[in-house]
Amino acid sequence: MTARLIEGDAEADVVVVGAGPAGSSAAFFLAQAGLEVLLLEKSAFPREKVCGDGLTPRAVRMLLAMGVDVSTDKGWARTRGLRMVADRAQLELDWPELAAFPSYGLVRSRRDLDTVLARRAVAVGARLYERTTAVAPVVDDRSGRVIGVRARSSPLDADRGLDVVLRAPVVVAADGVSSRLALAMGLQRRTDRPLAVAVRAYYASPRHTDDYLEAWVQVPDGGPGGRLLPGYGWVFGMGDGTCNVGVGSLNAPRSSRHIDYRSVLSSWLASLPPERGFPDEERTSALAGAALPLGFNRTPHYVPGLMLAGDAGGMVNPFTGEGISYALESGRMAADVVVDALSRHRDGERDDVLASYPRATADAYGRYFSWGRGFVRVIDHPAVLAVATRHGLSHPALMRLVFRLLCHLGPETEAADRVIGALRRLAPR
Repeated sequence: MTARLIEGDAEADVVVVGAGPAGSSAAFFLAQAGLEVLLLEKSAFPREKVCGDGLTPRAVRMLLAMGVDVSTDKGWARTRGLRMVADRAQLELDWPELAAFPSYGLVRSRRDLDTVLARRAVAVGARLYERTTAVAPVVDDRSGRVIGVRARSSPLDADRGLDVVLRAPVVVAADGVSSRLALAMGLQRRTDRPLAVAVRAYYASPRHTDDYLEAWVQVPDGGPGGRLLPGYGWVFGMGDGTCNVGVGSLNAPRSSRHIDYRSVLSSWLASLPPERGFPDEERTSALAGAALPLGFNRTPHYVPGLMLAGDAGGMVNPFTGEGISYALESGRMAADVVVDALSRHRDGERDDVLASYPRATADAYGRYFSWGRGFVRVIDHPAVLAVATRHGLSHPALMRLVFRLLCHLGPETEAADRVIGALRRLAPR
C-alpha cells in the first residue's frame, strides 16, 4: 500500500476522515459503488490502536463482506467462543450456529487489522492519504452546511506540513472518540450516556493458541475493601506467541473517576494463579489505555453535510465495550445512504436521504443500546454486581442468555428482558 501525498486543494464525492474500521469500511463501500473517495489518516500504517483485538462473528461477517481473506495462513487466529471466569468457576460458551453469522470469531491486532482494511478500500479505488489530519470542517457561510475539510498533510515532518482544502458534498467523520470534526460542529459527548476505560498490554505466553476469548468478571478496583469494578479482565490469545491482556471498566456515576487503571491491571494480574498468570518480565509492549464511548454517547449522527460513524458517534456495545463490528457496520450504513443520496438529482432529495442516516443507526442499534444503558445502570450498583458475579456462572442456562445478549447475534428481546429483569430483582430497594 503506497501512501499518497496531497499536493494541493482537491474535490471528491466524499471525504472520509479516519482510516480505522469505520472509515475504511465507509471508503470501501463508497468506492466500490463508483464514487470518488478521499480517505484521510493522521498516522501512517502500520500503527497501533488500543483495543482488545477480539472480533465477534458480527465483525467477521463484515470482513467477509469486504472480501478480506480471514484464513489462518494470513495471520488470523480463530476463536470458538467465550470463557467466563469467576472465583474458581468457569464456563465455556461457544459462538452460536446461526445462518446470518459465521460460527467463529477472530483475533488480530489492530496494527494489522486496520492496515488490512485500509488496503481493501484502496484496492477498490479509494485514495488514501496518510499523515494527513483533518484540522476543521469547511462550512458554507450561508447554509451552515459542511462542504469539506481543512487538512494538514505532514508526510515526512510533522512541523512542516501542507495546508489544503478538500471539498465534497458529504464528509464522513470516523475520527474516533474525540472526533475533532464533531466537536467543531457542536456535537459534544452526551454526559447522560456511559463511558468506559480500558488498558491493555501484550505478554509472551504459551496460552497464545487458546481458541476461547477469556473474560474474568471479578476485578477489584484496588481501593480499600476490594470493591469490584463494573467491568472485566480479558485474555485473548493472538496466535503469534503473545496474548492481549487487559481490563475494562465503566466510568459511571457510582464508579470512582480517579481509578488508576494501570495499577488495577497490575494488581489483577498479580492475583491470577501462577499457571494462568502473566509475569511482568514477559510483557512485550507498554501498557496503553483508551476511552470507550458507549451506547450512542454522541448524537445526532448527522448534521448537514457531516455523518458520524463508529466511535465518533459512540457506537460501542454498552454490555461489552466491543466496537469493531459497529464501526464496520456503521461505515457501510453511511456509505449506503451516501450512494443513494448522490444518485438523486435534486438537492432537496439528496438532503432528505442524507438526513435519514440517524434513523438507520437508531433502527439498527437504538433498542439494543438502550438495553445496554439499562444494564450499565444496574451493574454499577456494587451489591448487584457482587451477587451477579458470585452466582452467575453456577446458572449455565442464565449465562447462555447473557452470552446471547452480549454477542448481539440474533433476536435479543427475550434475552435482554430476562437478563436485565433478573439483575433488577437483585438490586436493593
